[in-house]
Formats: sequence, structure tokens, C-alpha cells
Amino acid sequence: MTKKQKKMIIRLSVSAVFLIGGVLTEGTHPADWVLFLVSYLAAGYDIPLKALRNIRNGQVFDENFLMTVATFGAIGVGELEEAVAVMLFYQVGELFSDYAVNRSRRSIANLMDINPDYANVIRDGCEEQVEPDEVEIGEVILVKPGEKVPLDGVVIKGSSSLDTKALTGESIPAEVAEGEPVVSGSINLNGVLEIQVTKLFDDSTVAKILELVENASSRKAKAENFITRFARVYTPIVVVLALLLALVPPVILGQSWTVWLYRACSFLVVSCPCALVISVPLSFFGGLGAASKRGILMKGSNYLEAMGNLDTVVFDKTGTLTTGKFQVTEVKPEGTLSPDKLLELAAWGEYHSNHPIALSVKEAYEKESKGRELKGDRILSVEEIAGHGMHVSLKEPGEGGPEGLVRDLYIGNEKLMERQGISGFPKSQVLGTTLYAADQTGFLGTIVIEDTVRENVPGALKGLRASGVRNLVMLTGDRETVGKAVGQKLGLDKVYGGLLPGDKVGKVEELLGQRPAGKTLAFVGDGINDAPVLARADVGIAMGGIGSDAAVEAADVVIMNDEPSKIVDGIQIARKTVGIVRQNIVFAIGVKVLVLVLVALGMASMWAAVFGDVGVSVLAILNAARALN
Repeated sequence: MTKKQKKMIIRLSVSAVFLIGGVLTEGTHPADWVLFLVSYLAAGYDIPLKALRNIRNGQVFDENFLMTVATFGAIGVGELEEAVAVMLFYQVGELFSDYAVNRSRRSIANLMDINPDYANVIRDGCEEQVEPDEVEIGEVILVKPGEKVPLDGVVIKGSSSLDTKALTGESIPAEVAEGEPVVSGSINLNGVLEIQVTKLFDDSTVAKILELVENASSRKAKAENFITRFARVYTPIVVVLALLLALVPPVILGQSWTVWLYRACSFLVVSCPCALVISVPLSFFGGLGAASKRGILMKGSNYLEAMGNLDTVVFDKTGTLTTGKFQVTEVKPEGTLSPDKLLELAAWGEYHSNHPIALSVKEAYEKESKGRELKGDRILSVEEIAGHGMHVSLKEPGEGGPEGLVRDLYIGNEKLMERQGISGFPKSQVLGTTLYAADQTGFLGTIVIEDTVRENVPGALKGLRASGVRNLVMLTGDRETVGKAVGQKLGLDKVYGGLLPGDKVGKVEELLGQRPAGKTLAFVGDGINDAPVLARADVGIAMGGIGSDAAVEAADVVIMNDEPSKIVDGIQIARKTVGIVRQNIVFAIGVKVLVLVLVALGMASMWAAVFGDVGVSVLAILNAARALN
């Protein structure tokens, strides 16, 4: 609880005591008047002062003005008890509002706590504590147990567990060792790490996250803008109506000034729009905080609102739906050759290549042979045949005499087989990459390599369907046949392949024209070439952990742990938040209109007006606070 809130509780307690005293001594004038006056000043002495200050600044019609005029009017017609009650309960409502806003801010502040205070940099063999923004790329920093990782980098010494909950929403610590990247903002739990810095602090993960969170409140949702415009028009109108209510019946109909002035004051009390002005932004703020706790950073409440109306989700393929990492999925030897032997020969053939396909073959061999290492001394010569594959002369130990048999090994595509005059090899029907192997004796077999689907993608797509997303589309720069094979496996509605970055923008614009009115389209990507299309979609969603800086910069929503399933969480948070906002708008306006009519007709007292204002505000604020969860 803040000092301000503690002070307000003391003031309201004093006010309540004097109000009760005034009620008990009512009729013993002027004692009750003194008690009521002290109660009024204890609760709301600052409200008339705020009203005067705002009038001087050109802001006349706000809740402070309405409360001041209404309570002064009630005092003027002798209803001091009700004037005090109105001010007291109004301030109780403000206290609730302040508490709810602070609670929401704390959830954001917890995220802000990732900001590192210092960095231990090693210079000239000595450890030196400096500001994180003083560390240069390439310098080595030391991170001890319990400290925050201040900058992005790569571990060059040590191993540890990192708490990344504030970044990704994941409670399970991430294990890191030498050679592995680490991101700023995570907390080192046990071991000592030496990290070589790869990014300046201003470009680091933690700096970008803090910038996103700080700027999020500046982008308002349509509902927030509606409430702002509504309050500007609504408040002057109700002031004029209250004035007419106070003047017309006494002047034209000759009725009691006291009665109609009392009704006008009650009318002003209930007309205060604070239930909407406070609860709607609070709901969105709470929704943004709830999303950030799950590792979903939204750059504004307008994007939160748009997430709740998703009809079409468009995915990039590589790195988003698929791992972007090739894996051997099938080994098909010819004749009596075993699969293990074919894989070993392919690994020898790709021994000197760093192509992703070659790396996947070598990785598969190491896994299959349980870590048995290939030794380069068996390779006599290597020839890379551009656009075709590799030709390797390989010595087979123990075969063909003391020097061993030399095997002329060819590993590559169909064109390599045709170039070498190899016959009897099957044309590939597989939509992945197929490696063909042959030697001087003829065709040896095929190895199929594919970009595999990410583990949690099928569940994420199922969740999107269950959330009411009607169209799931994939755009890829790969061949149409490869894209459609992946799309069919995942059950996507449409797949477009062979697209350049500019083509993706055009395709998204075409899909934007097809979405129903009031619905939105999201594009999910991670690469630098996705930046233009991320910016063009209604909601651009970037995979933050593996995503490029350009993609994160262009996106409206950043998924910190790269899991597409977080999009489903984002939709659920958005829909719950928007639902709460709508509930508050309907409830607040509905109750206020009803009480306004009853007050104007003399069928409700100022106590009903107090409920119509303070009661509705407290209920709306409590409802808005649910968005935090």
C-alpha cells in the first residue's frame, strides 16, 4: 500500500467518524453542522481545489467540477448529510481506483525489474563494476549467482541455470553452457558465467522489452478513444441538463426551488463518468500486464483489441511453423547395403561441407553411431561439383590389401547421378531434399532430409481453431510443392509458395480484402525478410527469441519464447479483456441512464445517485481488475 493510499484511508476514517457523529447529533444545530463540515473537509477538501485548478487550465467539465457543484448545491438546500456522504463515497471509489491501478502497475513493474543495475566487466584481467551501457561489443562480463544478466552475449566459460520467467513467462529454468547464447534480463541461479557481449545495451533484449512496455499505453484501443470522446461530449451535456432541471420547473411552473435544486444536484452526482473513464483504460492496462506475465509483449491496447477479433492468421513457414533445421527422416539403401553403412558413407561424403544439409547428415550419423567420430585421414581427395554435390575418394581400411580399397563416392542430387552415368536410381517422389549416393560399383541408395515441423505447432493450430480463427494460411519462399506438403500435414486452409518478400506483402493485402468487416488478420514471422509484411498486417506477431531485430521492431506483438501456442493465450487474454470492457460500458451507461431518469422524476434520492456514481465505479473497477488475472 502506498503512502498516498494510507493517508487517504486515515482521512476517510476521520470523515466517517465525524459523519456518524453528525447523524447521531442531528437536530442539535449547530453541533451537527460542525461535525458534518469537518467530515466533508476531511474527505474532500482537495476536490474543490482540483476543480478550481483545472478551470484555470481550461479543463472545466471533469468529475472534480461535478462533485464540487453537486455537493455545494446539496449544502445550499440544507442537505449537508447527503453532501458529506456523496463526497465520502466518491473518495472511497477513488481509493478503489487508485488501488486497482497500482496493482496493475505493479504487474508491469515486475517486468520492469529485469532492468540490470550494473555489469561486472573484466578489463586487463581485473573485474570492474560499470553501468551496462558502458560495456562494448566483444568485452567479457562476469555474472555471479543471483545477478541479472546485463547484456546479450555468448557463454565462453562456465554453466548455469537461468530464470527467464520475466522474459518468457516460463517457470522452468533454462540450462546454458559454453558456446550457448544468453539474453539480458534473465537471472543467473547458480554457476558463475563468463559471457562475451554481442550487443550494446541499447540494442539488447532487455532494453527493447522495456521500450515496448513503456510505449504500450500510448497506443489506445478504439474503446478507449470512444470513452475519451464520449466523456468530452457527455459531461457538458449533463451539466446543461442539470441546469435546466434546476431552473425550468421553478421559473416556468412555479415549483419549489429547493426540490428541483436538490434533484439537479443528485443528477450531477450520478452523471459523473468516472466509472467509464477509469475502468476502461484500467481493463486494457490489466490485459497488457497479464499478457506480459506470460511472455507476450503487446505494443498497445489497440493491438490487444485487434487480437480479440482475429479471423485470419497467416504464418511464415521456416522458423515459425518449422524449425528451420534440416533432419534426416529416411535412409533407403539399395541391395544388401545396411542403412547404417549408407548413412556412414554419406557422412564421409559430406565431411568437409558446412552446408545445412551436410551438417544434418553428419549429425544423424553421430546420433546413430552413438558419438563415433569420423576421422579425416581416410579421405584421400575431395571435389565439390557446383550445383551437383560432392566427389570423395575414401580409403576403406582392411579391404583390398595393406593399403586398403579406395572407394570413389558420389553424394548429391539427381543431376550428379545423371552426370556420372549412374543408372537404376529412383526419381524422388518425396517433397523434402533427397540425397543420392553412388560409387564406382553403382547406385547405393537415398537419404531424405526435411525441415521438421516445430513440436508445439499442431497444438497451437488446434487452439487457434478452437478460439474461432476461421482461416489459417501459410506463405513461404520455398517451392509450392514443399509448402503444400507441410500445409497438408498441418491442416492449413491455404498455402502460397515461391514468394519473395514483396510477394508476401501483396498476398497479405489480398487476404486483408477478403476478411469480414470488424475482423482482423495477423501475420506471424521471425525473419528480417518478414518485416514489411509484419508491418502491413492488422497485427504483426514476431517470434522474439529467435526473431531478428528488424522483425521485432516491425511487429505489434512479440512472443518472447518463440512458441506459437502463445498466440492462443494472447487471443484469450484479449477476448477476456475486451469482454470486461464491454460489460463495464453497458453496465455503467445502463445504470446511470436509469438512475438519471429516476432522479429527474423525483423517484430517487441523492443516496441512489451515490450508488449510480460511486457504486457503479467500484463495481466497474473491481470487474476491470479481473483482467490482471
